[in-house]
This record gives sequence, structure tokens and C-alpha cells, in this order.
Amino acid sequence: MDIWYSDNHTDNLNFSIRINKQLFSAESEFQRIDILESVDMGKILVTDGDLLFSEKDEFIYHEMITHVPMAVHPNVEKVLVIGGGDGGVVRELIKYDNITLIDVVEVDQLLVEACRKYIPEIAGSLNDERVNIYNEDGLRFIRSKTNEYDLIIIDSPNPFGPGEGLFTKEFYGNCFNALHEDGIMINQNESPFYEEEAFQCQRMHKRIIETFPISKVYQAHIPSYPSGHWLFGFASKKYHPIKDLNSVNWKLKEIKTKYYCPRLHKGAFALPLYVEELLKDVE
Repeated sequence: MDIWYSDNHTDNLNFSIRINKQLFSAESEFQRIDILESVDMGKILVTDGDLLFSEKDEFIYHEMITHVPMAVHPNVEKVLVIGGGDGGVVRELIKYDNITLIDVVEVDQLLVEACRKYIPEIAGSLNDERVNIYNEDGLRFIRSKTNEYDLIIIDSPNPFGPGEGLFTKEFYGNCFNALHEDGIMINQNESPFYEEEAFQCQRMHKRIIETFPISKVYQAHIPSYPSGHWLFGFASKKYHPIKDLNSVNWKLKEIKTKYYCPRLHKGAFALPLYVEELLKDVE
């Protein structure tokens, strides 16, 4: 039997992956969760029909959302990950000995446990002794935090459904308050290529620049994501993502990566003209 999974990128365009078998499927309180084994992309994680990641290229997303701020901030000790129940961001964070605490706020406990069972190569990182998992709403969790974290990584899903509250001005303001005076916030910023996602990019960037004194956007190529062109937001109270990059210090840590490196770090902030214009429209 020929089985295909199709991720809807626009009303007129799908990204299709041939599937060997379905490993897991269930409805949680928040969403439908599917874990599929594909022919070319490895295991893929799908929520409410949308592709969250594939084993083939997830390292690109997780390295770029993690190592960019880690190479800029001189001493990250306490980290908050909002979302991230699959463990990919945590896998990258636990490579750093200087990190003493990683709080993961993932509202959907079933997602965490399904990934632990069926994708242990990634989710096994959640077992690190520095990791605390809170099955709570991220917006509600952050409201009570003040001056607690060096780094906040918003590994959120699309800006609707369970993750909708993680894209509001109130939420970014709460993140600002939860950070130390030199803290950094990183968020995934959607794709600028298709019209609907481009609007989300603009909306997020506008709300972040209204909250943080330093706000820059950078990019990566992630083949399984819509258009393959993906953006991230770098927001900071103090550090500039390029001027304060300490390449020597990061290299001395001898962190093993497959995509990220300091040379790429600088280039990732050199955006195509159409993206620059998209962001300038809200700046």
C-alpha cells in the first residue's frame, strides 16, 4: 500500500513525504499527535496535521535556535524553553557545562511522553538532571517570573491553536520581565516566503521591537519547512547578535554541531532584500 503524508504549505501547495508506517496516533487534550516513519526523512512528528519536524533536518532548526544566542551571551546559566516538548532544543542546550538549569514549559504531556517513547534519540535529552518539565500553559507560567533567566527560547508551534498565546505583545513583555538585565530571547519567526506566514513574521517582529531595545532577525534553510526558508528572532536587553559574538570563546567549548558555526552565524543575519523590506514595513 502506497502511503503519503502531505503537509499543507498553502491552499494550493503541499509538501508530501512517503510513509513506511504509523508509529503513534492519539488525541490529547490540546491536539492530535502523530509520529510517522518515512522513507527519506526518518521519523516525523505531526500535530493537528502540521509537520513539527523530521529526523532528517531537525538538527538545523534546533542548532540555529540554540547556538546563536549561546555564542553571544558570555555566561548562560539558567534557561527557559517554552514549547520544546520533543527535546530537540534541550539536546543542544545540555552540550553546555555552564548551564545549570533548564526549565521546559510544554503544555501537552502526551506530546512529551510520545516523543520519549518513539523518538528517544531526541527526547532522551529531557532526562538530563538539569531539566525540569512543567506541563503548563507558557503564557500563564511566564507571568509569575521576574529576573530569573539568562536565555528564553520560544520553541513554539504555529501562531494558532495551543500556541496562539505565545505570539502576543503581553507574552513578549512577560518574557522581557523574566530575563536578567542582560538576557536574550529567541523565537521561531515562521517563513517569509508565503503570504500568510509572511504576515505572521511581520506581526511577531513588530511586537518584539516594541518590547526589546535590540531586535534582529536571522535565517536558516530547513528543507521540510514551508518554502525551506525559515526565520528566527533574536531579541536582547544588552547584547548585539553580531557585535557581541565571541567566536573564540564558543570554539573553545568544543560543541559538536552539524550546521551551526560562528562563520555561518554572521551570515545568517544577512537577509535577502525581500525579507528586509518585509520587516522594514513594520519597523
